[in-house]
Amino acid sequence: MKPSISTRKRRSTSSTTSRYKTYFFSDVHLGLGTTEEDRQKEQRLIRFLDFIQKDAEQIFIVGDLFDYWFEYQTVVPKGYFRLFSKLTELHEQGIRVFFTVGNHDFWMRGYFHDELGMDVYTEPMEKEIHGKRFLIHHGDGLIKNDLGYKILKKILRAKINVFLFALIHPDITGRLARWSSRTSRQYSSNRTYESNDMVQFAQEQIRAGFDFVIMGHNHVPAFQKFPTGTYVNLGDWIFENTYAVFDGKRVTLKQWKG
Repeated sequence: MKPSISTRKRRSTSSTTSRYKTYFFSDVHLGLGTTEEDRQKEQRLIRFLDFIQKDAEQIFIVGDLFDYWFEYQTVVPKGYFRLFSKLTELHEQGIRVFFTVGNHDFWMRGYFHDELGMDVYTEPMEKEIHGKRFLIHHGDGLIKNDLGYKILKKILRAKINVFLFALIHPDITGRLARWSSRTSRQYSSNRTYESNDMVQFAQEQIRAGFDFVIMGHNHVPAFQKFPTGTYVNLGDWIFENTYAVFDGKRVTLKQWKG
């Protein structure tokens, strides 16, 4: 016997009202490490998405989901079918998934939006969630006087250079990107002052009226309250497995141990 229309409506309403939380995570860096390490990381992330699926209203991926990502017109990097299937499932259940690109996975076209139903942002985003103002920013490019990075960012994101890069065979571009990623990581690992500039930037944004500033990038989990707002750094999923959750009133920084 099929449930009545009223019963189906109650179930649908109950499912919708139970989803009220907003989740944030960043810096998974899929593609970094050995094949086995990468597979374990992907499985860990899928288990986390399974866990939050029951009460998530929306999910924000705050950059560097991949250690390298470049979309050709008809080709995307190999792998991660299980993760993509999970993200599609979330979309089909009405859970909105937002992706703010990072400094490792900014070369995107329309794959994540067209195929997985995700909202992709190539710049920091401002969102109002349950009456609170959020600034969601990957966190790169905030170091004062880091002219070299700012120039490099403009070069790498210039349309003509993306076009030229796309003329190279994917196997070659992949190797080039992995070398570039290692070089970038060795360079950035020495910038111990980066966190201070990120905190100062967050303070400025809070003074400008934001209630919460959410960032990633430097892989160091942080939770800092100021008189009129809160700064959260999401850490990473290489070592920390940290994420933030907003329940409509406050943000909490947690560690996934599932």
